[in-house]
Amino acid sequence: MKNDMILVLDFGSQYTQLIARRVRELNIYSEVHPFSMKLADIKALNPKGIILSGSPSSIYEKDAPIPDKGIFELKIPVLGICYGMQVISHFFGGKVAGSKHREYGFAELHVKKNPLLAGLKAKEQVWMSHGDKMTAMPKNFEAAAFTSGSKYAVISHKKENIFAVQFHPEVVHTKNGKKIISNFAKICKAKRDWTAESYINTTIAEIRKEVGNKKVVCGVSGGVDSTVAAILINKAIGKQLVNVFVNNGLLRLNEEKRVMAMYKKLGLNVRYADAEEGFLKRLAGVAEPERKRKIIGNYFIEVFEKNIKKLGTFGYLAQGTLYPDLIESVSVKGPSVTIKSHHNVGGLPEKMNMKLVEPLKFLFKDEVREIGRKLGIPEEVLMRQPFPGPGLAVRLLGDITKDKLEILKRADDIIVEEIKKAGLYYTIWQTFGVLLPVKTVGVMGDKRTYENVLAIRAVHSRDGMTAEWVKLPYELLGTISSRVINEVKGINRVVYDISNKPPATIEWE
Repeated sequence: MKNDMILVLDFGSQYTQLIARRVRELNIYSEVHPFSMKLADIKALNPKGIILSGSPSSIYEKDAPIPDKGIFELKIPVLGICYGMQVISHFFGGKVAGSKHREYGFAELHVKKNPLLAGLKAKEQVWMSHGDKMTAMPKNFEAAAFTSGSKYAVISHKKENIFAVQFHPEVVHTKNGKKIISNFAKICKAKRDWTAESYINTTIAEIRKEVGNKKVVCGVSGGVDSTVAAILINKAIGKQLVNVFVNNGLLRLNEEKRVMAMYKKLGLNVRYADAEEGFLKRLAGVAEPERKRKIIGNYFIEVFEKNIKKLGTFGYLAQGTLYPDLIESVSVKGPSVTIKSHHNVGGLPEKMNMKLVEPLKFLFKDEVREIGRKLGIPEEVLMRQPFPGPGLAVRLLGDITKDKLEILKRADDIIVEEIKKAGLYYTIWQTFGVLLPVKTVGVMGDKRTYENVLAIRAVHSRDGMTAEWVKLPYELLGTISSRVINEVKGINRVVYDISNKPPATIEWE
């Protein structure tokens, strides 16, 4: 059974993903597609309603993104947000012009009676982000709300279910934005049938139909995405799935043992490939970060491919690609849609003549975690902090040796252990140690030492795009520093990284 869905047409707004997320939070399925989507393809999706996103563009610009006018003839509800309002104005005879006073930030919305605004107070806090404003109302529309800087902050068609808002209901700063989106969903008469259970059942059926009796191979890392993807596929086809876990020697302390034990407990068939020696050999003497990444990526493919050949013939490669990977790859500047390769094992599909199975490609991270819970995956796996693909190679600055890796692994283990003891692990985006290619003089037991410096990095983030350094308690920092210096031979100084992203990045390399 197909879920009801609300389609989001993307005009390039930084908030587009948020619109889809807010709809899904109502248990209604939502997909994001480029504004240039053909009308026939829109009809094929059979959406219950359409939301037009914001955009950095202005409708009066020469190459302004404009959708097919036919969306307004489908007789389904349409909601335009910010630039989406300009699109509606363009098609229905309104006028938009650049404003002398850019409206950005909080605004007070004065609400009139309207089905889109049902249940809202007479005055509501909303979030504006625009430099244009409507100067003439489109034909057959009426104003449903205004702000001090926007005479037509909300408009609606007098006969059709077409609405537009100047502000952004999808962001948390709009206090009752979720209520507005919920009202629109109600107008669309969309059933709230999008749940973790329905997704699991539908996806299992689709995988069985697609794969048939062919074999599937999946590269698993112990992380959230690959683990949930593997468990879901395993539920669908059982022994037809073979998983490969590559130990590149750049994992955290004893992580390969923990991961394999966890997969065994979950009943997954996992082939263990110990390639530590090969990775370290190829990385010997290499200090430049990009060279490290390329060596690791290329050799991973080589090891993965070699293991697959030993295991037989596979018709499909499974990957834990998520929806944001696909959305971010959509170009809104032209009619074509460009999808970047977000493969966990880049280049394999083309080289190995396999089709892709990506059971999570329409999900956001929080949805993946919820599905993982329903599949019985432990919370410690689902809530694990992100770990870079190249592993500790990008947290060990300079050239990589086994001895340096051992020092970093032990120090990093202490950091994670103490963060967990303090009850902070699941509230922080990432916490880790970085071994610097710097030695400093120290004193231990009246003896002079000349050893390495360890930097501690802890950041808060929602998506990794921006990040703020975490103000860890001094007592906790003191405990970590004391333990690292006393317990890890090779480190005599610990420093704390207090840089935000931007201008710094989360990882040091």
